[in-house]
Amino acid sequence: MVSVRETDVVVIGGGPAGSTASTLIAQQGHRVQLFEREKFPRFHIGESLIPETYWVLERLNMLPKMRASRFVHKHSVQFVNAAGKLSAPFYFWDNKPHECSQTWQVVRSEFDLMMLNNAREHGVEAHEGVRVLEVIFEGDRAVGVKIQEADGAQCEVRAKVIVDASGQSGLLQNKFKLRVWDPVLNKGAIWTYWEGAYRDVGRDEGATIVIQTPNKQGWFWNIPLHDNRLSLGVVGPFDYLFKGRGTHEQTYHEEVEKCPAVVERLTNAKRVTGYFATKDYSYRSTQAAGDGWVTIGDAFGFLDPLYSSGVLLALKSGEMAADAIVKGLQAGDTSANQLGKWSAVLNQGIDRMRRLVCEYYDGFSFGNFVKNYPHLKGKVTDLLIGDLFTDKVDVVWEPMESLYGEGKHTPNAWDAGTPPAVAATKVNELFLPEGPRP
Repeated sequence: MVSVRETDVVVIGGGPAGSTASTLIAQQGHRVQLFEREKFPRFHIGESLIPETYWVLERLNMLPKMRASRFVHKHSVQFVNAAGKLSAPFYFWDNKPHECSQTWQVVRSEFDLMMLNNAREHGVEAHEGVRVLEVIFEGDRAVGVKIQEADGAQCEVRAKVIVDASGQSGLLQNKFKLRVWDPVLNKGAIWTYWEGAYRDVGRDEGATIVIQTPNKQGWFWNIPLHDNRLSLGVVGPFDYLFKGRGTHEQTYHEEVEKCPAVVERLTNAKRVTGYFATKDYSYRSTQAAGDGWVTIGDAFGFLDPLYSSGVLLALKSGEMAADAIVKGLQAGDTSANQLGKWSAVLNQGIDRMRRLVCEYYDGFSFGNFVKNYPHLKGKVTDLLIGDLFTDKVDVVWEPMESLYGEGKHTPNAWDAGTPPAVAATKVNELFLPEGPRP
């Protein structure tokens, strides 16, 4: 007979989204059990934080731990165009003189473990090496999960709310076929790690550098990490990187050799790991919540990594969902409407970042933009900081498109400025249907 346990909230997944939501819920006195299938620390990509993560980290009481860590301080982002010209730095402090404008380049195995242990310190009962086999429903309402312990034993955990933070495996997203693929942002990435690569000094030492490839088919991320390591990856259209080419190693080095700005930075560097690859298909869910359940982080959606927004969106979705859950538990309302009421605001923020990503792929040049519209540099920096949930930044879109010709980018319902209700009704027209990846 399967044993049954009870709690207030179950969280599936111990990454940044799951640890954020569980911590904030536990802070309010609710019982939270978190189940993570892997044992931490574990490897994960997505290493560059952006300044708006500060405010969630503050609520989590994570800032003292971040300040005491060995993570590299990040003050800016720079862009290198296809001709090899380096833009002026977009310094976060110059745009927002506040402590939040210094952020970090993190090693995710270390950062995620810090976040999970922080959740434990706030009362979360976090289990590692435990698989969630399924979410249990009674009618349309989620009422618990069936789990399998490391020793193979199974049991049920009943809860008032189930939070799916299972990452790109998307447990509930797959169950209900909610995932829709972005028709434009179908990218892939290959990366490795180097030791002893060139890095700037002083205020620029921890800058993220985005380097466009000379053929404009893709771009490199250049992220300096502690222990004198560098995360260096190439991103491009999936077909370009992975079809009709050699091994990941061969493709990676072919792209490096074509890019003098990258070659120069690797002059005295030694590769210290193997090669990694991922298919960075952007997607979103048509529904964030149902009765008794909610999805957050990559289990809700994934956006192209160009501007390092992944951890911010994980933290923000975890925070927004946690606040809705706490209010719902207090009011005895764990309906879909209550648990998912934050999703329209999150979608608007994702829309803005997605549009900035699309502008870059359509030919937008940061250096050229600042030269022509110096008074708008601050607004672009706001977007790079992650200040996505305000319409004050929308003033940049028309000037951006004016610089590379009309018709290259057609705004759609996922773009900033579209009413959430309109976006929701048009999502199936804009994304490819559930099924094989494009």
